[in-house]
Amino acid sequence: MARIAVIGAGMGAMATAARLAVAGHRVTVYERGTTYGGAVGRHERGGFVFDTGPGLLHLPAVYRDLFVKTGKRPLETCVDMVRLDPAARHLLPASGIDVTLPGASRGGVAAALDGAFGAGAGERWNGVLGRARDAWDATRRPLLEEPLPAGRQRSLGADPYPALRRSGLLRRRPPTLAEVAGRELGGGLGVLLTGLVASYGVDPVRAPGSAAVLPYMEQTFGSWYVHGGMRALATAVYERCRERKVEFVFGAEVREVLVRGGRAAGLLLADGTEAAADSVVCAVDPRLLPDGSPPWPPEAVPARGEGVPSRLTLLLALRGARPADAVHRTLVHSPGLLVTVLRPDDPATRPDADHEAVTVTAVCPAGGEGAAPRPEELTDLAAAAVPGLRERLLWQEVRTPADVEAATGARGGSVPAPALAGAGGRLLYPANTTAVPGLYLAGGWAHPGGGLAHAGMTGALVAGLIVEGAEFRGSR
Repeated sequence: MARIAVIGAGMGAMATAARLAVAGHRVTVYERGTTYGGAVGRHERGGFVFDTGPGLLHLPAVYRDLFVKTGKRPLETCVDMVRLDPAARHLLPASGIDVTLPGASRGGVAAALDGAFGAGAGERWNGVLGRARDAWDATRRPLLEEPLPAGRQRSLGADPYPALRRSGLLRRRPPTLAEVAGRELGGGLGVLLTGLVASYGVDPVRAPGSAAVLPYMEQTFGSWYVHGGMRALATAVYERCRERKVEFVFGAEVREVLVRGGRAAGLLLADGTEAAADSVVCAVDPRLLPDGSPPWPPEAVPARGEGVPSRLTLLLALRGARPADAVHRTLVHSPGLLVTVLRPDDPATRPDADHEAVTVTAVCPAGGEGAAPRPEELTDLAAAAVPGLRERLLWQEVRTPADVEAATGARGGSVPAPALAGAGGRLLYPANTTAVPGLYLAGGWAHPGGGLAHAGMTGALVAGLIVEGAEFRGSR
């Protein structure tokens, strides 16, 4: 039985801890804050409850697998999780487009798009997602289920999206996602594709065509909500860790990763305490640790550390009942600004049936890296999705990138996106192993990147590497 020290108590950290504990290791999690969950936070006020991080889960199989592998009770017995249907409503105020896409129905999506954009729109959309499926099939294992060995960055640097080829510039290089949207969809239909990708914090103008796998994943595997808010999922994972005898130490800021005899040997905490360990898992942005602690090799520094965007979020407490026909998730596509409006039909989020809790989010630059939109801009766009919004507003809380940084520790409140193939490997994250034996990287800043599902997958990868060593070839 080895001693494992985990830095951070986010979702990737806890997923790693639970799997290692089941394998017989003694695991201790050191968290600088006062609670678990990392970005998956909660805000409560006057009977209203809001998620302050991710509001939906994609690829729920990641957490189903975690619960199957770490205990007798499956995920569905620990949380009440439902697939959204409709999947999303899309508003394009400039063109007057208002289209709601059903969940779990490829044909239904095509019919809805034909009705909104004209005959043939659904066929073009399914054509793009069909090619995205090919990219998904080609990269699913190396991007999600296998460690990232040396040299893999180069092989995953080629864009797997089989875009339609034509003459001209795009014949000489793979198209960006924005170019795919313009050439293969066009007009407002292309705006839907770029908007869905942008909602992940991925810039469609700079992202490769392979970014189309993100809308493909949504349409294929669904968007899922946990009753009580996504914080309930974090609580379920935390409780599973505690069942497996994982120890949590809160208020424990890590000052240094100790390296002795050429390998990771434990942690030095801010209060001067040393915590000995046989292996260390860094599940926070490794740049947060002091320089030289240990001397991080170039490949261990996230290539995407600079320029990673943050989120600006409004938590809105509304008087008046939620309409029965309200859609849980609405994307309001405005030139230069995409706003996501979440209206869960969940009694646990409101004081009574005569009130409604609404969350409005926009991707924005991390602190100090650019001008963020004003909260008033988000409110104006959200009003298109929630009639009478301003008249119903009781109060609002604004969460800025500075608030995200305070909650997660990420510089400037950066929120990492999922890893993507293509772009010469620019959108990949560092491997889960480092040049320091016994030191591993987990969480959203390591392979395969950010988001609930991708960060959760780091748990399977890191646990496999520690338990099986160099023979580990990927999760099964």
